[in-house]
Amino acid sequence: MPDNLSPITYTTPEKRSWTSFIPASLRGLLAAVAFVWVLEILDAVLHLHLDALGVHPRTLFGLIGIPLMPFLHGDFSHLLSNTFPFLVLGWIVLKAEKENFIVATTTIILLGGIGTWVIGRSDIHIGASGLVYGYFGYVMIRAFLERNLPWIVTGLLVGFFYGSMIFGVLPIFKQEISWEGHLCGMAAGMWFGWRRSKEMKALKVDSPL
Repeated sequence: MPDNLSPITYTTPEKRSWTSFIPASLRGLLAAVAFVWVLEILDAVLHLHLDALGVHPRTLFGLIGIPLMPFLHGDFSHLLSNTFPFLVLGWIVLKAEKENFIVATTTIILLGGIGTWVIGRSDIHIGASGLVYGYFGYVMIRAFLERNLPWIVTGLLVGFFYGSMIFGVLPIFKQEISWEGHLCGMAAGMWFGWRRSKEMKALKVDSPL
């Protein structure tokens, strides 16, 4: 029998984490959603009254609510109503912006929050809906300006499923709804989308979708 036979080795299949089945582009969004849900649970259980940290228009203390507004919700139904559109519209913006997604999101939060602080009613404004409206405005303005097939299809689908959001920017809407936050968030998203579309055309880069 030959002496130089190589030993037979067996490799065990690498164990995959359950998170590996989630698309990488969704993990950050899901982590953000999980954080906000945990925060709302803690607020409800421990009676932390975190909602008081929302945007108080035209007050010095209210400025702290500008970056905090998307993380605070009145109750679980309020948070639930924002969760799914945040994931859907946020994912579209993430696919478009890629590594610039954090900049886009931060810009929408800050500009939308500042606008709410300036024009908002004298009440506490909270919720991620302003950011969701910002994503909505971003997608719709990019679809209108880019006018290529991927963006047109995306815009039509978003308009079909979320087009009724436009009524949320009107002051005739329910008084407990911050239409000012919706309006300012959407305006911020549209501005950022317009700027990005202009930059992409200047660089002659194809749509990232």
